[in-house]
Amino acid sequence: METLHIHGHALSLRPISQFQPNTDQIRHNLIKKGVNPTPKIVHTLRKKQIQKHNRKLNRQAQESPPLSKTQKQTLEEEQHFQELKHEYKQFTKALEGNSEENKGLSLVGKPWEGVQKVEFLERTREFRGEKLKRENLTELKEIFRARKMDELKWVLEDDLEINERWFDEGSDGKKTSKRSEVQVVRFLVDRLCDREIGAKDWKFSRLMKLSGLPFTEGQLLKILGMLDARACWKQALSVVQWVYDCKERKKFQSRFVYTKLLAVLGKARRPKEALQIFNLMRGNFHVYPDMVAYHSIAVTLGQAGLLKELLDIVECMRQKPETFKYMYHKNWDPILEPDVVIYNAVLNACVPSKQWKGVSWVFQQLRESGLKPNGATYGLAMEVMLQSGNYDLVHELFRKLTSSGEVPEALTYKVLVRTFWKEGKVDEAVKIVRDMERRGVMGTASVYYELACCLCKYGRWQDAIPEVEKIRRIPRARPVEVTFTGMIKSSMDGGHIDDCVSIFEYMKDRCAPNIGTVNTMLKVYSQNDMFSKAKVLFEEVKVANSDLRPDAYTYNLMLEASAHAHQWEYFEHVYKEMILSNYHLDQYKHLALLLKASRAGKLHLLEHAFDMILEAGEIPHRPFFFELVIQAMTRDNYDRAVVLLRTMAYAPYRVTEKQWTGLFKENEDRINHENLELLLNSLGNCTVTSEATVSNLSKALHVLCGLGSSTNTSSTGHFGSENVNGLKETAESAAEPGNDIFLGSDQAEPDAFTFNHDEVDRVNNNDVVVSRLQNSDTEDNVSLHVDRLNSFDHLTRDKSSNDELSDDESDEDDDDVGEGVIDKPSAYQILEAWKENERGG
Repeated sequence: METLHIHGHALSLRPISQFQPNTDQIRHNLIKKGVNPTPKIVHTLRKKQIQKHNRKLNRQAQESPPLSKTQKQTLEEEQHFQELKHEYKQFTKALEGNSEENKGLSLVGKPWEGVQKVEFLERTREFRGEKLKRENLTELKEIFRARKMDELKWVLEDDLEINERWFDEGSDGKKTSKRSEVQVVRFLVDRLCDREIGAKDWKFSRLMKLSGLPFTEGQLLKILGMLDARACWKQALSVVQWVYDCKERKKFQSRFVYTKLLAVLGKARRPKEALQIFNLMRGNFHVYPDMVAYHSIAVTLGQAGLLKELLDIVECMRQKPETFKYMYHKNWDPILEPDVVIYNAVLNACVPSKQWKGVSWVFQQLRESGLKPNGATYGLAMEVMLQSGNYDLVHELFRKLTSSGEVPEALTYKVLVRTFWKEGKVDEAVKIVRDMERRGVMGTASVYYELACCLCKYGRWQDAIPEVEKIRRIPRARPVEVTFTGMIKSSMDGGHIDDCVSIFEYMKDRCAPNIGTVNTMLKVYSQNDMFSKAKVLFEEVKVANSDLRPDAYTYNLMLEASAHAHQWEYFEHVYKEMILSNYHLDQYKHLALLLKASRAGKLHLLEHAFDMILEAGEIPHRPFFFELVIQAMTRDNYDRAVVLLRTMAYAPYRVTEKQWTGLFKENEDRINHENLELLLNSLGNCTVTSEATVSNLSKALHVLCGLGSSTNTSSTGHFGSENVNGLKETAESAAEPGNDIFLGSDQAEPDAFTFNHDEVDRVNNNDVVVSRLQNSDTEDNVSLHVDRLNSFDHLTRDKSSNDELSDDESDEDDDDVGEGVIDKPSAYQILEAWKENERGG
């Protein structure tokens, strides 16, 4: 260790680097004494030498006389210089040790000399005529930056050695941490909240150990409270699990800690996890739940609507637990009786399930227990009756509430207003709110919101405006835009379309509409043949200089409005904008619209959507295949129809013979008898005729073409319980209503069939091979815009998708395609072309 002489005093400097004992010497001494130098013994002796060295340095520092301000400054400057000098020597030593690997790599200059840039560059030129490597300066920068990590070393280092500077030695000889407990807990919580790591993660275990906390009951309560404030319930659960899984801490388990954890899980709406913790408490004598824990789990289950589980908890309260292995208190009796809080939780659980009979059970239990229901009890009971439609019982419960002397709460008046709304008694709803105000009850925003919506439902939107102003004056109320949106929805439900427009115009003078309000108005315009207004509003949203931007629901509403008004050019415009805005296609929402657009001449949109679905690795629904097959037949493109059918054969669903027959009868205005015969002839080139879907199609075509029963029935097998004997019988059965074309392979064929173009079947997208499609080069009869690609009415075949098929099938597939078939752009390429057109426009 180096020293600094100031005015005749030898002052000690801090060690340049941490003292590192010679482990080889330690092993040699142990062997000399006949002791086996195991790693644990060597590590312990090394640790003791470091502690001894640090204690010696502390004693030397305490024996030195106090320094003046000038001496301290000089000492710090000298120490800083020695540290830089040591780091520089270590760095240059490392470079010289790897001279062969780092040939030509050197460092010139000394960081502490403050060399100017010009002098520094001149020295680099003198050194071998080579430029200074920037990598060396980067490494030196990282070395300097590493010194700043000392404050976090106690958490980040894997092998932590005790640093004596972190502790103060008290009068009793014990060492205490310089960092307070609050600081350590706060730092630990910050690190836990940075990322979601569980108790099984090695980083979580290391962080908990290096914190140095003994994890007492008070510390755990502080940690859980801070995690609860940050809504980190997973970390809270992991902390308790990790602490009490340790054998040394199992006997120190605390009921209060588990109860606090129940509250955290309840606030996060995690009833299943809370129930698991509660059952764990019931299995442990030391943490057996008390009334507070019962309250917590009851409220959590009640809010989740888990009535059955909650009733089991009530039964557990009244029963003695199973005999524990170690029963220290022979007279211990954990039997408890449910109180009003528990019964209120039962009523709360009855609300979503509409178990109105549970109300009478709760009041009966209260009478038998000698308990008096409070205002919350009556309010929850009224809510149950409202949800179940027993409006007369709602008023009866309110009369009992007022006669019992309990003061009704604002939420109780909310239930009354909602009840009068359902009954159509608007004046009574207004009267009960005014009665609430006369009683001095502080109304909440929800009460006035319900009243405003009730007035709008029955065409009195102007009377609802004062209620909106009252909501403005209530602190921490919902934004007024939400209130106006609810009023517009209520007016639409009541059929008052003019009121919806009036409310929207009034709202724009008072506040800026949000995207929810815009979507509501688009729905109003769409459902009432007001496409022009919907179009104007949609264009205003796109050009607005605010945070208001169309979302997926906005585009979906505009697609519906365009389809309803038969504005197919604007439909295509909205569809392109939706795709360019990175909103993915939803088969369940957009399939029916795309089918209508295809029949209106926008086939290229359906094919683009079909191609996007395939490129995304999903399986198109059956109506996609049906429409594309019919369109291919109308264009005499039977090679493409065969490819579609072959692809459809590998999907996880099948189409029955009656369904094929009904499909062709439904589209007899677009296809004729000749189309059916040509399709039947083209099936001879199909390589999957043994599949159920293609086999049933062949049977249906044989019947419809007047060729009698299928000639290949014996080879393809029996796939239905009925045979179609003639076209007349098929047409009669197809005309019967209530039949569904969407039939899985595990279902029986229906007795009759009707094709519904707007119906979408949900299919399983797993374990199926979907080959890509390839089209013939056929002209589209519909004129396209100049910016539309000429090949929009074709699908692209993905060569790699055929790898799922056998080599024979792949070869045969190539034979099925005519010479006129060429590769067409994929959906991704079309999307890029749209983007170019957008940028060019």
